[in-house]
Amino acid sequence: MTTPTVPAGSGPFSITVDPSGKFVYVANDLSDNVSQYTIGPDGSLTPMTTPTVPAGSGPFSITVDPSGKFVYVANDLSDNVSQYTIGPDGSLTPMTTPTVPAGSGPFSITVDPSGKYAYVANEVNVANESGDISQYTIGSDGSLTPMTTPTVTAELGARSVTVDPSGKYAYVANDGSTTVSEYTIAPDGSLTPMTTPTVTAGVDPHSVTVDPSGKYAYVANWNSENVSQYTIGPDGSLSPMAAPTVPAGYYSQSIVTVGSYAAAPAATITANPTRVPSGSSATIAWSASNVKQCTVTSSTGAVLADGTANAQDNFLLYSPQSVVITQQTVFTISCTTNGSPVSSQAIVNIPVVSQGF
Repeated sequence: MTTPTVPAGSGPFSITVDPSGKFVYVANDLSDNVSQYTIGPDGSLTPMTTPTVPAGSGPFSITVDPSGKFVYVANDLSDNVSQYTIGPDGSLTPMTTPTVPAGSGPFSITVDPSGKYAYVANEVNVANESGDISQYTIGSDGSLTPMTTPTVTAELGARSVTVDPSGKYAYVANDGSTTVSEYTIAPDGSLTPMTTPTVTAGVDPHSVTVDPSGKYAYVANWNSENVSQYTIGPDGSLSPMAAPTVPAGYYSQSIVTVGSYAAAPAATITANPTRVPSGSSATIAWSASNVKQCTVTSSTGAVLADGTANAQDNFLLYSPQSVVITQQTVFTISCTTNGSPVSSQAIVNIPVVSQGF
């Protein structure tokens, strides 16, 4: 681009883009923070007004949930996960509980396609001389809660975790054992090792990914400087392809696949403030992604917006708006998609004025 680089923190290690394609976040390992950017129409990045937010110690991995409402960071040195909400302008705010515990050396974090579960690859479980995977449920407010069984066993050096597009299978690259662990995902989000719990990879596998079709998996091998490639069977198990590896460059550390697939639709609406005196105004903001058409209404009968999504399947029409509140009002965004409809609500209340006698 015309501007080939933009500033980041010290030791930028991981980068992610939100589902709307409007914001970018970078985990900076050495400065213990997250850089945040807006994406311009030409794809160029601009640091936000607040260019960084604090993270834990040694943030190595960052991800955005499918709804585009929440961000999570795996902090390798502080053994925890930082969790944030995403504002309408893309800026991050630490949640009320800013971190949740992880295992020893959390190196990678991912959220399943439903946005209900999160998984963290922890490099070392000292007691078992292996790695493990922390597993969490995600609340409606985006906060992580460890599952009843908080961890499942992996191999030594569990370094990267990914979930296939169907949300049925998970895979972990173990750089200490040159293997990939494979799991099935139960309806409650918990992981169970497959009958064949691991398959062989190259030397020091650092990253694993699944293509958007869910048919193939690929692993970047750091020290053998190649990529392992697999087909995914009907039961989710991996089988090496006829050519099990292809050459890569020096110290291959990360791999990603590119393609088209239907990301999860999402809609959100917010009110600020959520409590105002009668006759005062509240700002109502909304957005939706991967949708076809949306309507924004209030319980008073007003229609704030009604129209089709843009070319990127996002809906931001007429947002935000300042609305005068004279009674308790519920604002709703309802959207049609290629599948099930999505909706969200925000409520503005009026304080009750007590009268003395």
